[in-house]
Amino acid sequence: MPKRLWSNLALGAVTLAYPAVVYLSLGRFEPRWLALLLLAIALVRLGLGRTLATWGVVVVALTLAMMSWLGNALMPVKLYPVAVNVFMLVMFASTLIHPPSAVERLARLREPDLPEVAVVYTRKVTFVWCGFFLINGSIALATTLWGTEAQWALYNGAISYVLMGMIAAVEWLVRQRVRGSAATVPMTGRPHA
Repeated sequence: MPKRLWSNLALGAVTLAYPAVVYLSLGRFEPRWLALLLLAIALVRLGLGRTLATWGVVVVALTLAMMSWLGNALMPVKLYPVAVNVFMLVMFASTLIHPPSAVERLARLREPDLPEVAVVYTRKVTFVWCGFFLINGSIALATTLWGTEAQWALYNGAISYVLMGMIAAVEWLVRQRVRGSAATVPMTGRPHA
């Protein structure tokens, strides 16, 4: 298996397991030792590449890990999902101000010559993801500040991933429909006569 695939699998496993590991470690380990999990996430992300997004998440993880380690505090460890959502919101929203949109950039990796209807569509999808990151980050923050550790782990370790998957699935279905209707619409946006 290529090194990059191993790194992606490791990052996925660590990210998915993060809330469960934190929850199961409560009362067994001091929070400063849980900060090592954030350090591991940062190191695995660095192994995947050094894009602006990667560096942003790495800096967030390292900052929270350091705060947790030095203060022996659980709050910075629990704030990681909030910080990731804030970072993703800023990244996606900034591309709406300075196009092309985040989703358009991703789409162009597969299809460099996107038609105008696809550019408009990808912009709308970027707005949807911004809304998701805003709402998801707010709920993650609420579970951090006011929820129990079990509620925090359940939302951030399961529910948020299910919601993300549902949005991705619905978007895929809508994209298929848009592609089908785009075939009958010329670049001017008017239907064929």
